[in-house]
Amino acid sequence: MSSGLRQLRLAALNIDGVLLNDTFSPVIHNFIVSRGGVYTAEVERHVFSQPQQVASAYMAGVVSVPMTAQEALDAYFVERDAYLCDDPVRLVDGAVDLVRRLRGLGLNTICYGGLGREHFDRFLGEWAHLFDGPGYVCTNDFRPGIREITTETFGLAYDQVVFIDDVARVAESAKELGVPFIGHPSAFEHSHQRQLMREAGVRHLVDSLHAIDEAMLRTVDAEAAAGAFWAPATTRLVPA
Repeated sequence: MSSGLRQLRLAALNIDGVLLNDTFSPVIHNFIVSRGGVYTAEVERHVFSQPQQVASAYMAGVVSVPMTAQEALDAYFVERDAYLCDDPVRLVDGAVDLVRRLRGLGLNTICYGGLGREHFDRFLGEWAHLFDGPGYVCTNDFRPGIREITTETFGLAYDQVVFIDDVARVAESAKELGVPFIGHPSAFEHSHQRQLMREAGVRHLVDSLHAIDEAMLRTVDAEAAAGAFWAPATTRLVPA
């Protein structure tokens, strides 16, 4: 199917923090500070979009309470379950419209994230028909997963895919590979992701999924086609 775009063929969307609300940053922050640790950008670099065992080992090492990586991981999920009682997982405003907009331009779409398939089925199962291939890719074993999704799952070139994610580490990987990227950093008050994305050279930052409109997507496509997506330029922050 022709996309009507010059270069892009696939849009890969992160599940938590893009299509679903960010239920990780607040829990990780509380986990660290409640145990005597300091929550910094460096913490986020070592925890976000990392395999669970890697992230939990790091968290165990920056708190004052002695614990193993597995104990940290178990405690984290207990605390996340408690957090979700007051602030449950929900679809982000504009999420379904964005996927439809991407598909309307002829792009294939895929959803990915660090939790198992059951997470996708539970919260996005109603919309599974809007995603291609396996529909959802669990990237816990090969985070951030850009290379695997692009080349192995879909057999595409790096400049044929745009990733939409809330984590700067994914942006840094995209930059290394020459993959187009749109940042949707968390609005959590203690988050460092917006600044880290700017430092990584992310040129398209949005506060709302509605801001990822056809005009922006055609700009991203043109930059990818010209081989200039990661060329130095002023970050474009598009408000809600």
